[in-house]
Amino acid sequence: MLVDFNTLPEESRVWIFQANRSFSEEEIAAIQSKLDVFVENWTSHGSELQAGYLIKYKRFIVLGLNQNLNKASGCSIDASVRFIQELESEYNVDLMDKMNVSYKQGDFIAYKTLSDFKQMAKDKAVSKNTIVFNNLVTSIAEFNENWEVPASESWHSRFVK
Repeated sequence: MLVDFNTLPEESRVWIFQANRSFSEEEIAAIQSKLDVFVENWTSHGSELQAGYLIKYKRFIVLGLNQNLNKASGCSIDASVRFIQELESEYNVDLMDKMNVSYKQGDFIAYKTLSDFKQMAKDKAVSKNTIVFNNLVTSIAEFNENWEVPASESWHSRFVK
């Protein structure tokens, strides 16, 4: 059951899929249509899942699930992964690689491999104040408070001094 992401309870589970490039406006419109269909039909053991999504900064797909009604099962999580993999294939984009880092450079969202980000930290090209995206958050409350944070306040802190 598709609902507005912003109406989901704060304890709802989130999954964040970070693209290795920005989506075009046309791609976003097409992806939103596909997400509408997927989420509307997403089930767990035959029961509807109340879920919503956001596309942020033309680069992040954020899927939210109200687990107070029904929890995601292994099969329903597998279905979401297959759906994301289909988007990867159709749009020639990487959405599943968690070993990459996105961060803000002014109004621009930069995307680097973890090893490149580590080197940039050594070279002082990024700092503890650099705004990073902590895609490891697991709830809407964490997403709202700890997704977009200075590197010093996320797992990235081990690289910046």
